[in-house]
Amino acid sequence: MTDKYDLFQMFERMPKKVTIGDITIRDGFQHEEHFIPTRAKIYYLHELAFAGVRRMEVTNLGNPRIMPQFEDAEELLKAVHSDIFKKRLNKRGIKHEDIEWTCITIRESAVDRAIELKEKGYGPDRILMMVSTDEQHHFANSGTTLPQYWKEAERCIRKCHDAGIKMCGTVSTIWGSPISGPTKFEDAVEFTKRWLSIGADDIEHADHDGSAPPDKVYRYFSMILDAIPNPDLHVAHFHVTRGWGCANVLAALQAGITHYEGTVGGTGGQPANFVDGVPGLGTGSYYYKDPNVVGLVCLEDMLVMMDEMGIDTGINIDRILEIGTMMEKTVGRRLRSESILNGRIPKEVREGFKRPALPKLKEKNGEQPGQIIPADWPAKAEVPAAVLKR
Repeated sequence: MTDKYDLFQMFERMPKKVTIGDITIRDGFQHEEHFIPTRAKIYYLHELAFAGVRRMEVTNLGNPRIMPQFEDAEELLKAVHSDIFKKRLNKRGIKHEDIEWTCITIRESAVDRAIELKEKGYGPDRILMMVSTDEQHHFANSGTTLPQYWKEAERCIRKCHDAGIKMCGTVSTIWGSPISGPTKFEDAVEFTKRWLSIGADDIEHADHDGSAPPDKVYRYFSMILDAIPNPDLHVAHFHVTRGWGCANVLAALQAGITHYEGTVGGTGGQPANFVDGVPGLGTGSYYYKDPNVVGLVCLEDMLVMMDEMGIDTGINIDRILEIGTMMEKTVGRRLRSESILNGRIPKEVREGFKRPALPKLKEKNGEQPGQIIPADWPAKAEVPAAVLKR
């Protein structure tokens, strides 16, 4: 039966099941201006896996002189491939090979490092390179022109596939650039096709600075799925600099996107250019005034929202809320999640909040239990015709 008020019927591509990747340990922590302890990073990687997350970004394999938050990259990769961790997964009925571990490798030297670690037995399953449709923004991130980078990416994809590593090609500045301003969707669609034409395994479509309003998210992803219909090829990546994170997730769901990324507490943002008081390079000056207002779409809130919509994520949401509470202690400040403050939406009567005086007042007034309108009123309300004509 058709229900014109049902979003899943209104938007035919809208999924009932999605895949959620967590990128806290890489993208979330890269923004922090103090070093997050390696033991904490390992703890969260393990606990997120136990909670049902099957895609995770472990670290950045780039030069730690530029981003010292990732100087422990190799130690983290060893930890997620350790025999002890595999045994702990097995006890929970989880297969280690069902979890996909990703590392960021913006340049070829980092790709080579990923391949070397793979040969040692603890490298990533998937790595990521990135282009921006705005060449100025791309140059700020990679130090190359776009033509140079495309050739480099093509070489790297061949190397990765020979080593048994997947390559994700990221397209950034889709909805605008913090450097050059407005950009064109048509360029991002073409860049997506370009990545796939040179062998990329999937595409991250990134709103890296919170520039995307929901209507344009829906338009862009509808264009993408018209051009390249397989939803498994597309990952939605949203920042919440202006507070539009979950609204953009909804718009992408309506367009038909099935793969999403988020961070615990909505952490993340531009790589820090100070870590533990030491000036570093990062990607240069921050694009924003207040470092506390940037971040990615909040994993906890996205999961709770999807659960309320009846969308299957396969993740233990209550455990994620517990992890979110701990994450605030690790990071040292209040994070973005509203759900860890307010919890899940109640599904049962909460007896402790009932007011015992209500039944007594209804009895005193001569009202029946459950009666909600005066006894002499009609059972159904009728709106006056004059009101309907206004």
